[in-house]
Amino acid sequence: MAFLLAIITSLILSSCENKALKFADVDSTRLLNAAATPEEWLTYGGTYDEQRHSRLNQINTTNVDQLGVAWTYDLATARGVESTPIVVDGVMYVTSAWSVVHALDARTGTELWIYDPQVDRAVGVKACCDVVNRGVAVWQGKIYLGVIDGRLEALDAATGELVWSTITVDQSKPYTITGAPRVVKGNVLIGNGGAELGVRGYLSAYSADQGELVWRFYTVPNPNKQPDGAVSDDALREIGNLTWGDEGAWTTDGGGGTVWDSIVYDEVNDNVIFGVGNGSPWNRDVRDSGKGDNLFLSSIVAVDASTGIYKWHFQT
Repeated sequence: MAFLLAIITSLILSSCENKALKFADVDSTRLLNAAATPEEWLTYGGTYDEQRHSRLNQINTTNVDQLGVAWTYDLATARGVESTPIVVDGVMYVTSAWSVVHALDARTGTELWIYDPQVDRAVGVKACCDVVNRGVAVWQGKIYLGVIDGRLEALDAATGELVWSTITVDQSKPYTITGAPRVVKGNVLIGNGGAELGVRGYLSAYSADQGELVWRFYTVPNPNKQPDGAVSDDALREIGNLTWGDEGAWTTDGGGGTVWDSIVYDEVNDNVIFGVGNGSPWNRDVRDSGKGDNLFLSSIVAVDASTGIYKWHFQT
Protein backbone atom coordinates (compact mmCIF):
# COMPACT_ATOMS: atom_id res chain seq x y z
CA MET A 1 0.00 0.00 0.00
CA ALA A 2 2.84 2.36 0.87
CA PHE A 3 4.50 1.59 -2.46
CA LEU A 4 1.22 2.24 -4.31
CA LEU A 5 0.77 5.55 -2.46
CA ALA A 6 4.32 6.53 -3.34
CA ILE A 7 3.62 5.81 -7.01
CA ILE A 8 0.39 7.79 -6.95
CA THR A 9 2.10 10.70 -5.18
CA SER A 10 4.93 10.60 -7.70
CA LEU A 11 2.49 10.67 -10.60
CA ILE A 12 0.59 13.61 -9.10
CA LEU A 13 3.80 15.58 -8.50
CA SER A 14 5.01 14.74 -11.99
CA SER A 15 1.71 15.95 -13.43
CA CYS A 16 1.95 19.20 -11.47
CA GLU A 17 5.52 19.74 -12.56
CA ASN A 18 4.66 19.14 -16.21
CA LYS A 19 1.73 21.52 -15.98
CA ALA A 20 3.89 24.16 -14.33
CA LEU A 21 6.34 23.99 -17.21
CA LYS A 22 3.66 24.85 -19.76
CA PHE A 23 3.35 28.50 -20.68
CA ALA A 24 0.88 29.73 -23.32
CA ASP A 25 0.39 26.16 -24.53
CA VAL A 26 -2.22 27.29 -27.05
CA ASP A 27 -3.06 25.72 -30.40
CA SER A 28 -5.90 25.94 -32.92
CA THR A 29 -8.11 23.58 -30.91
CA ARG A 30 -7.92 25.73 -27.80
CA LEU A 31 -8.53 28.94 -29.73
CA LEU A 32 -11.49 27.49 -31.63
CA ASN A 33 -12.99 26.34 -28.33
CA ALA A 34 -12.02 29.35 -26.24
CA ALA A 35 -15.61 29.95 -25.14
CA ALA A 36 -15.55 26.61 -23.29
CA THR A 37 -12.82 27.86 -20.92
CA PRO A 38 -14.15 31.21 -19.68
CA GLU A 39 -11.66 31.20 -16.80
CA GLU A 40 -9.06 32.00 -19.45
CA TRP A 41 -8.89 34.76 -22.06
CA LEU A 42 -6.95 33.28 -24.94
CA THR A 43 -7.22 35.97 -27.59
CA TYR A 44 -7.89 39.69 -27.78
CA GLY A 45 -11.67 39.51 -28.09
CA GLY A 46 -12.03 36.39 -25.94
CA THR A 47 -12.90 34.18 -28.90
CA TYR A 48 -12.16 34.22 -32.63
CA ASP A 49 -15.43 36.05 -33.32
CA GLU A 50 -14.44 38.63 -30.68
CA GLN A 51 -17.84 38.90 -28.99
CA ARG A 52 -16.07 39.59 -25.67
CA HIS A 53 -18.72 37.59 -23.81
CA SER A 54 -17.78 35.63 -20.70
CA ARG A 55 -19.78 32.71 -19.32
CA LEU A 56 -18.36 33.18 -15.84
CA ASN A 57 -21.08 33.51 -13.21
CA GLN A 58 -19.26 33.45 -9.88
CA ILE A 59 -19.72 37.21 -9.65
CA ASN A 60 -23.38 38.16 -10.02
CA THR A 61 -26.00 40.62 -8.80
CA THR A 62 -26.21 38.93 -5.40
CA ASN A 63 -22.56 39.30 -4.47
CA VAL A 64 -21.06 42.06 -6.59
CA ASP A 65 -21.28 44.44 -3.61
CA GLN A 66 -18.91 42.14 -1.68
CA LEU A 67 -16.00 42.49 -4.11
CA GLY A 68 -12.70 43.74 -2.78
CA VAL A 69 -9.16 44.19 -4.04
CA ALA A 70 -7.34 40.87 -4.40
CA TRP A 71 -4.06 42.32 -5.66
CA THR A 72 -2.66 45.31 -7.51
CA TYR A 73 0.28 45.72 -9.86
CA ASP A 74 1.98 48.94 -10.92
CA LEU A 75 2.54 49.12 -14.70
CA ALA A 76 4.99 51.95 -14.01
CA THR A 77 3.75 54.38 -16.63
CA ALA A 78 1.90 57.68 -16.68
CA ARG A 79 1.02 57.20 -20.36
CA GLY A 80 -2.05 55.56 -21.88
CA VAL A 81 -2.90 51.92 -21.13
CA GLU A 82 -5.40 50.24 -23.46
CA SER A 83 -4.39 46.59 -23.16
CA THR A 84 -6.76 43.65 -22.92
CA PRO A 85 -4.97 41.14 -20.66
CA ILE A 86 -4.49 37.63 -22.02
CA VAL A 87 -4.91 34.93 -19.36
CA VAL A 88 -3.70 31.42 -20.13
CA ASP A 89 -2.35 28.55 -18.06
CA GLY A 90 -2.46 30.64 -14.90
CA VAL A 91 -0.46 33.55 -16.31
CA MET A 92 -1.67 37.02 -17.26
CA TYR A 93 0.12 38.81 -20.09
CA VAL A 94 -0.63 42.53 -20.24
CA THR A 95 1.00 45.39 -22.12
CA SER A 96 1.58 48.99 -21.12
CA ALA A 97 2.79 52.13 -22.91
CA TRP A 98 5.74 51.85 -25.30
CA SER A 99 4.80 48.20 -26.02
CA VAL A 100 6.19 46.85 -22.75
CA VAL A 101 4.93 43.35 -21.82
CA HIS A 102 4.34 42.22 -18.23
CA ALA A 103 3.81 38.56 -17.31
CA LEU A 104 2.08 38.07 -13.96
CA ASP A 105 0.83 35.18 -11.85
CA ALA A 106 -2.91 35.59 -12.42
CA ARG A 107 -3.80 34.51 -8.87
CA THR A 108 -1.37 36.63 -6.91
CA GLY A 109 -0.22 39.39 -9.24
CA THR A 110 3.39 38.34 -8.71
CA GLU A 111 5.61 39.56 -11.52
CA LEU A 112 7.15 36.72 -13.54
CA TRP A 113 9.01 38.79 -16.12
CA ILE A 114 8.99 42.08 -18.05
CA TYR A 115 9.96 42.60 -21.67
CA ASP A 116 10.81 46.11 -22.86
CA PRO A 117 11.43 46.43 -26.63
CA GLN A 118 13.40 49.64 -26.00
CA VAL A 119 11.51 51.83 -28.43
CA ASP A 120 13.23 55.04 -29.51
CA ARG A 121 11.15 57.76 -27.83
CA ALA A 122 11.33 59.85 -31.00
CA VAL A 123 8.78 57.41 -32.48
CA GLY A 124 6.18 58.97 -30.21
CA VAL A 125 5.62 61.85 -32.65
CA LYS A 126 4.18 59.34 -35.14
CA ALA A 127 1.49 58.17 -32.73
CA CYS A 128 -1.83 59.88 -33.32
CA CYS A 129 -3.30 58.84 -29.97
CA ASP A 130 -0.49 58.19 -27.50
CA VAL A 131 2.02 55.33 -27.37
CA VAL A 132 -0.57 52.74 -26.37
CA ASN A 133 -0.73 49.00 -27.02
CA ARG A 134 -3.83 46.83 -27.03
CA GLY A 135 -2.26 43.51 -26.07
CA VAL A 136 -0.52 40.36 -27.23
CA ALA A 137 -1.36 37.03 -28.85
CA VAL A 138 -0.34 33.58 -27.60
CA TRP A 139 0.53 30.43 -29.55
CA GLN A 140 2.49 27.28 -28.75
CA GLY A 141 4.66 28.68 -26.01
CA LYS A 142 5.24 32.08 -27.54
CA ILE A 143 3.91 35.59 -26.95
CA TYR A 144 3.45 37.83 -30.01
CA LEU A 145 3.81 41.57 -29.68
CA GLY A 146 3.22 44.41 -32.11
CA VAL A 147 5.70 47.17 -31.21
CA ILE A 148 4.74 50.78 -31.81
CA ASP A 149 7.75 51.36 -34.07
CA GLY A 150 6.49 48.72 -36.53
CA ARG A 151 8.21 45.59 -35.28
CA LEU A 152 6.44 42.26 -34.77
CA GLU A 153 8.16 40.17 -32.12
CA ALA A 154 7.88 36.69 -30.65
CA LEU A 155 8.83 36.10 -27.02
CA ASP A 156 9.34 32.94 -25.02
CA ALA A 157 6.21 32.75 -22.87
CA ALA A 158 8.09 31.27 -19.91
CA THR A 159 10.97 33.73 -19.76
CA GLY A 160 10.09 36.78 -21.87
CA GLU A 161 13.25 36.32 -23.93
CA LEU A 162 13.14 37.46 -27.56
CA VAL A 163 12.75 34.58 -30.04
CA TRP A 164 12.49 36.53 -33.28
CA SER A 165 11.81 40.05 -34.48
CA THR A 166 10.82 41.41 -37.88
CA ILE A 167 10.08 44.90 -39.19
CA THR A 168 6.62 45.06 -40.77
CA VAL A 169 6.57 48.67 -42.03
CA ASP A 170 8.68 51.28 -43.76
CA GLN A 171 10.04 52.94 -40.63
CA SER A 172 10.88 56.12 -42.54
CA LYS A 173 7.14 56.78 -42.78
CA PRO A 174 4.71 57.60 -39.95
CA TYR A 175 3.50 54.03 -39.41
CA THR A 176 2.78 52.75 -35.91
CA ILE A 177 1.41 49.55 -34.41
CA THR A 178 -0.93 49.83 -31.43
CA GLY A 179 -3.21 46.85 -32.16
CA ALA A 180 -2.95 43.34 -30.81
CA PRO A 181 -1.78 40.55 -33.12
CA ARG A 182 -4.03 37.57 -33.79
CA VAL A 183 -2.91 34.03 -34.57
CA VAL A 184 -4.88 32.02 -37.13
CA LYS A 185 -3.79 28.64 -38.49
CA GLY A 186 -0.18 29.16 -37.47
CA ASN A 187 0.09 32.66 -38.90
CA VAL A 188 0.39 35.89 -36.91
CA LEU A 189 -1.84 38.63 -38.31
CA ILE A 190 -0.79 42.23 -37.79
CA GLY A 191 -1.89 45.55 -39.25
CA ASN A 192 -0.72 49.09 -38.56
CA GLY A 193 -1.84 52.65 -37.94
CA GLY A 194 -0.88 56.09 -39.19
CA ALA A 195 -3.51 57.01 -41.78
CA GLU A 196 -3.94 60.40 -40.13
CA LEU A 197 -0.33 61.21 -40.99
CA GLY A 198 -0.15 59.79 -44.50
CA VAL A 199 0.56 56.09 -45.08
CA ARG A 200 -0.86 53.21 -47.13
CA GLY A 201 -2.64 50.51 -45.14
CA TYR A 202 -2.31 46.74 -45.27
CA LEU A 203 -2.74 43.53 -43.28
CA SER A 204 0.12 41.05 -43.08
CA ALA A 205 0.41 37.39 -42.07
CA TYR A 206 3.71 36.09 -40.69
CA SER A 207 4.76 32.56 -39.84
CA ALA A 208 4.36 32.07 -36.10
CA ASP A 209 7.44 29.85 -35.96
CA GLN A 210 9.99 31.88 -37.90
CA GLY A 211 8.48 35.33 -38.44
CA GLU A 212 8.58 35.06 -42.24
CA LEU A 213 6.05 36.99 -44.32
CA VAL A 214 3.38 34.61 -45.67
CA TRP A 215 1.03 37.08 -47.36
CA ARG A 216 0.13 40.78 -47.43
CA PHE A 217 -3.13 42.44 -48.44
CA TYR A 218 -3.01 46.14 -49.34
CA THR A 219 -6.28 47.92 -48.67
CA VAL A 220 -5.83 50.72 -51.23
CA PRO A 221 -4.06 50.82 -54.60
CA ASN A 222 -0.45 51.57 -55.23
CA PRO A 223 -0.36 55.28 -56.21
CA ASN A 224 0.82 54.31 -59.69
CA LYS A 225 -1.84 51.56 -59.79
CA GLN A 226 0.78 48.95 -60.59
CA PRO A 227 0.92 45.49 -58.95
CA ASP A 228 2.74 45.09 -55.64
CA GLY A 229 3.43 41.40 -55.96
CA ALA A 230 1.00 40.92 -53.07
CA VAL A 231 -2.14 38.78 -52.68
CA SER A 232 -4.24 41.94 -53.05
CA ASP A 233 -3.08 42.57 -56.64
CA ASP A 234 -6.07 40.95 -58.35
CA ALA A 235 -8.68 42.57 -56.08
CA LEU A 236 -7.16 46.00 -56.53
CA ARG A 237 -6.83 45.61 -60.30
CA GLU A 238 -10.39 44.35 -60.73
CA ILE A 239 -12.15 46.45 -58.08
CA GLY A 240 -10.03 48.93 -56.16
CA ASN A 241 -8.16 50.79 -58.89
CA LEU A 242 -11.39 51.71 -60.64
CA THR A 243 -12.58 53.67 -57.59
CA TRP A 244 -9.57 55.99 -57.39
CA GLY A 245 -8.57 58.83 -59.67
CA ASP A 246 -5.09 59.56 -61.00
CA GLU A 247 -4.61 62.80 -59.09
CA GLY A 248 -5.06 64.14 -55.58
CA ALA A 249 -3.12 64.00 -52.33
CA TRP A 250 -3.53 60.23 -52.08
CA THR A 251 -0.88 59.75 -54.75
CA THR A 252 1.74 61.14 -52.37
CA ASP A 253 0.15 60.48 -48.95
CA GLY A 254 -0.57 56.79 -49.54
CA GLY A 255 -4.35 56.91 -49.34
CA GLY A 256 -4.67 55.63 -45.76
CA GLY A 257 -6.88 52.64 -45.05
CA THR A 258 -4.86 51.23 -42.19
CA VAL A 259 -5.91 48.04 -40.39
CA TRP A 260 -5.09 49.21 -36.90
CA ASP A 261 -7.31 46.66 -35.12
CA SER A 262 -10.60 44.71 -35.57
CA ILE A 263 -9.45 41.37 -37.01
CA VAL A 264 -11.61 38.27 -36.58
CA TYR A 265 -11.57 34.69 -37.84
CA ASP A 266 -14.67 32.99 -39.27
CA GLU A 267 -13.83 29.29 -39.00
CA VAL A 268 -17.02 28.22 -40.78
CA ASN A 269 -16.02 29.92 -44.03
CA ASP A 270 -12.28 29.97 -43.27
CA ASN A 271 -12.17 33.75 -43.65
CA VAL A 272 -10.16 36.42 -41.91
CA ILE A 273 -12.41 39.49 -41.66
CA PHE A 274 -10.96 42.88 -40.84
CA GLY A 275 -11.94 46.53 -40.68
CA VAL A 276 -10.25 49.17 -42.82
CA GLY A 277 -9.84 52.66 -41.45
CA ASN A 278 -10.08 56.21 -42.75
CA GLY A 279 -8.48 57.69 -45.84
CA SER A 280 -5.46 59.94 -46.03
CA PRO A 281 -6.09 62.83 -46.11
CA TRP A 282 -9.51 62.62 -44.47
CA ASN A 283 -11.03 65.22 -46.80
CA ARG A 284 -12.05 63.23 -49.89
CA ASP A 285 -12.04 66.36 -52.05
CA VAL A 286 -8.37 66.82 -51.25
CA ARG A 287 -7.61 63.12 -51.25
CA ASP A 288 -9.05 62.25 -54.66
CA SER A 289 -11.05 65.22 -56.02
CA GLY A 290 -14.13 63.85 -54.24
CA LYS A 291 -14.70 61.17 -56.86
CA GLY A 292 -15.11 57.44 -56.51
CA ASP A 293 -15.65 55.13 -53.54
CA ASN A 294 -11.92 54.87 -52.83
CA LEU A 295 -12.01 51.16 -52.00
CA PHE A 296 -11.30 49.59 -49.63
CA LEU A 297 -11.46 52.61 -47.28
CA SER A 298 -13.96 52.42 -44.41
CA SER A 299 -14.81 48.85 -45.34
CA ILE A 300 -15.13 45.38 -43.89
CA VAL A 301 -13.00 43.02 -45.96
CA ALA A 302 -12.92 39.21 -45.95
CA VAL A 303 -9.95 37.22 -47.24
CA ASP A 304 -9.02 33.55 -47.28
CA ALA A 305 -7.37 32.75 -43.95
CA SER A 306 -4.57 30.68 -45.48
CA THR A 307 -3.77 32.66 -48.61
CA GLY A 308 -5.05 36.19 -47.97
CA ILE A 309 -6.93 36.11 -51.29
CA TYR A 310 -9.89 38.53 -51.47
CA LYS A 311 -13.37 37.07 -50.83
CA TRP A 312 -15.75 40.01 -50.36
CA HIS A 313 -16.09 43.50 -48.93
CA PHE A 314 -18.74 45.82 -47.57
CA GLN A 315 -18.10 49.55 -47.52
CA THR A 316 -19.84 51.41 -44.73
